[in-house]
Amino acid sequence: GGMAFRPAAQPHNPNQDFEVQPPLTDGVSCLSFSPKSNLLVATSWDNQVRAWEVQNNGQAVPKAAHAHQQPPLSCCWSGDGARVFSGGCDNQAKMWDLGSNSQQQVAAHDAPIRRMAWINEMNVLVTGSWDKTLRYWDLRQQKPVHKHDLPERCYALSVNYPLMVVGTAERHIQIFNLQSAPQQVYDSLESPLKHQTRCITCFPNRTGYLVGSIEGRVAVHHVEKQDKRNDFTFKCHRGDGGLIYSVNDIVFHPTHGTFVTVGSDGAYNFWDKDTKQRLKAMSAANTSIPCCAFNMDGSILAYAVSYDWHKGHSEYKPGSNNHILLHATQDAEVKSKPRSSKR
Repeated sequence: GGMAFRPAAQPHNPNQDFEVQPPLTDGVSCLSFSPKSNLLVATSWDNQVRAWEVQNNGQAVPKAAHAHQQPPLSCCWSGDGARVFSGGCDNQAKMWDLGSNSQQQVAAHDAPIRRMAWINEMNVLVTGSWDKTLRYWDLRQQKPVHKHDLPERCYALSVNYPLMVVGTAERHIQIFNLQSAPQQVYDSLESPLKHQTRCITCFPNRTGYLVGSIEGRVAVHHVEKQDKRNDFTFKCHRGDGGLIYSVNDIVFHPTHGTFVTVGSDGAYNFWDKDTKQRLKAMSAANTSIPCCAFNMDGSILAYAVSYDWHKGHSEYKPGSNNHILLHATQDAEVKSKPRSSKR
């Protein structure tokens, strides 16, 4: 088939991106693409983990779904693209085997699981929880192979082996070298940002990481002392009249080393940290973007447009649609370009 008909601009979709149909009935908490195909998984506040196959024409075909007892907050894929892990408010992580379409529990905590990552090189799942622990799971065992006590509740976690960076409440950051000493903290520090940590993403070359905060700011931070001179922060997701929005998610493009940020202002923006410039600012939707994900070759950016509760119950509109949109990335948005003088 040819290209799916591009939708007309609407308040939730001002950039005329492709839409996953039908819209969801509740907010989206996490999006993750398979590392091996264009299968997209979403976790949402209606307790569901859903999968779609995104076709070349922009259409998303529903494949299957599984449920948790409580809303899942995080999901990730195994390295071979055969299994999906999800976890959240029911204090457990489940593994969904796509081949057999079966689901089983593989991890447990004493409070909700906020973040998780599959570490392919170690064949373990790491889960970070509001019970102030990280736990590593070998899927053949009931108990964790290791439990690490965090200084506070886990808010953010990113793995690009051997680098793992974890952010917690009270702005603590812990860095791990999973190759040499997975059970020891390589370095711990206070966040370079003055406000609560919302998301962390490791650099593709593993020399550092990005930190996004609730105060519309991103820190570009390096692990080693000799690289610290290259640390900087920048403002983003700011509105007219001094409005400041949360940076909800940051993901690197899989090949170009550029990255995208999404925020509570409903916008997604493309950036290049190496030339310190914004490559493209997209029009803002009428509500927040809580999460996003690139597919394996970076040709598609999936993002959700759904209320993220940053204003509590007062702004919640029951029955309002929650959308997953698919943006076909353009070279100008994701390819690094030399700094140009301002025209």
